[in-house]
Amino acid sequence: MARDTSFSYSFLVLPNDQRHAIGIVWDFCRAVDDAVDEASDPDAARVEIGKWRAEVSRLFSGLQPSTEQGLNLKPIAAQFKLTRKPFDDLVDGVEMDLDRNRYNTFDELVEYCKRVASAVGMMCIEIFGCRDAAARDYALNLGLALQLTNIIRDVAVDLKNGRVYLPQEDLAQFGVTDAMLREGRVTDPIRRLLAFECQRARELFTAAANAMSQSDVRKLMAAEIMGGIYFEILQRIEARGYDVFTDVIRVPKFIRARIALSIWARIQLSAFGIMSARA
Repeated sequence: MARDTSFSYSFLVLPNDQRHAIGIVWDFCRAVDDAVDEASDPDAARVEIGKWRAEVSRLFSGLQPSTEQGLNLKPIAAQFKLTRKPFDDLVDGVEMDLDRNRYNTFDELVEYCKRVASAVGMMCIEIFGCRDAAARDYALNLGLALQLTNIIRDVAVDLKNGRVYLPQEDLAQFGVTDAMLREGRVTDPIRRLLAFECQRARELFTAAANAMSQSDVRKLMAAEIMGGIYFEILQRIEARGYDVFTDVIRVPKFIRARIALSIWARIQLSAFGIMSARA
């Protein structure tokens, strides 16, 4: 959840107050994430998670936050009428990384992805001013699509940390073992497994697109740019024959800029067409 450039390109299209608010939310989310990633041991990580859980409680009560991130977020939460549940979900999701490094089924993985990715999307759409059921469905599915794309791309990185996020039932279906993944070779079983997961991610991107209300298109421009950049990552994984072992697949800066400009132009033209039709 770091502020990497894939996200920063999407945030450039936001009004100043929303861009500032998203940055504050991102810093808070990153700090919660670091509670696990930078802790010296699992016990220390649990202590840190407890602190952030208490900080969320202070954010949505009359109590004063105790961290810099919480103090910065408190007025933002009030200004944009942010709700508490996505923040609780995020803490729960980060805590899941302490308890398990494998997921037996896709449904189990979805619950994890909802908490660490879709929850952040729910925070964002509230800042964008989208609060209806369609916007929540959009944020849910886009978050799942982004996180699954991350999981596919980062198979090798996660393995080094002792984690396999791809569902164990899927590995079994295609005859793939952890040992085969560690070899770092794209064998036919691994190719078929990753093609299957990429198709799942494509379906989630489509579900997000289908959930979007036409009235929210301009409000969700930043999210659409983010989705466009991650869809490019997905396409690059497929174009490389699912080789996620040689290096981490990234989108060059000029391609990210081109995607952002293209989506901005498409949405602007679409909005102009709607206004012209109404005139």
